[in-house]
Amino acid sequence: MKEQKISFWIKQKMTESGSRGIVVGLSGGIDSSVIAVLSKKAAGENVIGVIMPCHSNPKDTEHAKLLANKFGIKTETVDLLPVYEKMLSSIPEKESKIAKANLKARLRMATLYYIANAHNYLVAGTGNKTEIMIGYFTKYGDGGIDMEPIGDLYKTEVRKLAKDLEIPDEIIDKPPSAGLWEDQTDEDEMGITYDELDNILEAIEKDKTEKIDKEKLEKVKEMIRKSEHKRHVPPVCKLS
Repeated sequence: MKEQKISFWIKQKMTESGSRGIVVGLSGGIDSSVIAVLSKKAAGENVIGVIMPCHSNPKDTEHAKLLANKFGIKTETVDLLPVYEKMLSSIPEKESKIAKANLKARLRMATLYYIANAHNYLVAGTGNKTEIMIGYFTKYGDGGIDMEPIGDLYKTEVRKLAKDLEIPDEIIDKPPSAGLWEDQTDEDEMGITYDELDNILEAIEKDKTEKIDKEKLEKVKEMIRKSEHKRHVPPVCKLS
């Protein structure tokens, strides 16, 4: 089963790195919930779910705690709003919705690494295959992690795994959102549903795109092309 393979893989990564446990950012969403439960299966009590509200929907915190309570996962809550507001007031740049959203993601990752370093834990990423392929993540934010346990599962596959793991329906059924701004949802921001995306991405991988809508196919291919830099280490200018 996928859950056994992934949890065993997480445990292997801990052993290889000499780490004692796992830290995961608990957003109250389906991806982080799946990662938290699989990490619990791999590391037992040595898992910390970190809840990091920052102009966040209170429901997200409620769902994160619901998940943690159901599966017995330890949590820490770090309110990032004061440091977020302080940084924004200290940077003399014009206001940018995307820049502000990415700052949230990068502050969250810095927090996760502080806690991970303090415990000799690894930071588990929550990115799925769909998001990784189209670059729907923040560089050095949620993309800056030690491992991606569900990085080979499309979003639709993550939903199925969540049901197998008995993640609460409130989490599985709500619209996916990175919580970047008020009422933000992944699908509205991307302009395409995850079901459509997964269908197109799988067709691209298998080189069977004949039946795919040409306009949507080009849209997805462009997303992949523009985000290519996110999936590689920074290039080095070779002088010798």
